[in-house]
Amino acid sequence: MTVSLPPALHEKLETLLSTLAGYGRVAVAFSAGVDSTVVARAAHEACGDNAVAVTAVSPSLASGEREQAENLARQIGIRHVVIETDEFDNPDYLKNEPNRCYFCKTELYTRLENILPQLDVDVIVNGANVDDQGDHRPGMVAAGEHAVRSPLLDVGLTKQDVRDLARHWDLPVWDKPAMPCLSSRIAYGVGVTTDRVRRVDEAERYLREEFGLVEFRVRHEANELARIEVPVDELPRLLDTSNRQAITAKLRELGFAFVTIDLEGFRSGSLNSVVAIDDLQVLGD
Repeated sequence: MTVSLPPALHEKLETLLSTLAGYGRVAVAFSAGVDSTVVARAAHEACGDNAVAVTAVSPSLASGEREQAENLARQIGIRHVVIETDEFDNPDYLKNEPNRCYFCKTELYTRLENILPQLDVDVIVNGANVDDQGDHRPGMVAAGEHAVRSPLLDVGLTKQDVRDLARHWDLPVWDKPAMPCLSSRIAYGVGVTTDRVRRVDEAERYLREEFGLVEFRVRHEANELARIEVPVDELPRLLDTSNRQAITAKLRELGFAFVTIDLEGFRSGSLNSVVAIDDLQVLGD
């Protein structure tokens, strides 16, 4: 069901469409999150066949995300291309320092730049919005280095605006929680490996399927320790004796040596809390 927009947001939408049309032929870095989905939907409306959504696949992509991207692109009607990226071949990425995302996005945007002629487009666009400006985003540095445009940011759209537009267009991801890459679950300084991201992916899939959790994280700390973050009101259920034992057994089966449940509850970006401000500004000056 289409939800009407307030006048101010409708005006922003018109500006978004004209902005995208002004870019010319565009490739949307399309992760199937709400931000990039709204950009893909708007690009298709503004540019028609001159828009393509490109989804990058690597070991850091969570289970089901590629399939959701394919389904969303089909629903939108936009041309969709899947590419493989090789950030796991970069030692700087694998070291997992606070600027890890810079190397991931550099790999993505370089790969996209190389296939722009093949895609028959001129400009790469991403899903960054106004609210992303206050967060630790080394990937935005990479975007700037590769002339990637951020139409949501250019138009002044907030995260809530983006969700409202997704609901207006009846896109099923309008209330989808943030789903950063699996590598973001691994504590800084703990090396990123395909085994560790697989372990996190399987642990989160287990909790999602067996307990119906939606917004949560399995954080991979040093010494093969799993730190589970769930909303505070879910803590009693997970701490129930039988559930606690089942979760512990499953995660140990996956290769974690220790399993903990964080009593502070779920909070986005909690791994950044132990990093000094100066370190968070790496490559961001």
